[in-house]
Amino acid sequence: MTYLMHMDSPVGPLHLAADGQAITGLWLEGQKYFAATLEKDAQEGSLPVFDSARAWLEAYFAKEPLPPLPPLAPLAPKGSPFRQEVWKRLLEIPYGQTTTYGAITQDLKAAGISAAAQAVGGAVGHNPISILIPCHRVVGSGGSLTGYAGGVAKKQFLLELEGVDMTALYVPKKGTAL
Repeated sequence: MTYLMHMDSPVGPLHLAADGQAITGLWLEGQKYFAATLEKDAQEGSLPVFDSARAWLEAYFAKEPLPPLPPLAPLAPKGSPFRQEVWKRLLEIPYGQTTTYGAITQDLKAAGISAAAQAVGGAVGHNPISILIPCHRVVGSGGSLTGYAGGVAKKQFLLELEGVDMTALYVPKKGTAL
């Protein structure tokens, strides 16, 4: 069974899913691939894992010390083994810092995993647990704020919230990221 919770945030409504014990999805209202991995039988529910997620998100948006991440389902987010590897690396990006698609690609190659920056970009873009798995911390190698399924403005907001030095980053004038 999949359970749902909704909450307001500074980036708009957030929609969370859980399996009863762990978070399986977190989507920003209107993001690309919105609820793509959500089970059809999902229903509203009140769960301790949602309380943990709400506490974490409220602390995050208030710039307060973060409690531990709420439990994330061991096989979630649902995705191919390659995407799972990319998402694991997203969890390693420290708060207030960024990395690039190319750096993740090189890290995967160093671990013996065949990877291309475009494939990494696809995996990052399909991350179904936004914010908690910080895909917003991945930028283009030239500093482009590209590739955020929630939209570039929300990506910029989240990075600024975390205190990322934005001087070398820019919003692309055209492309698929807008």
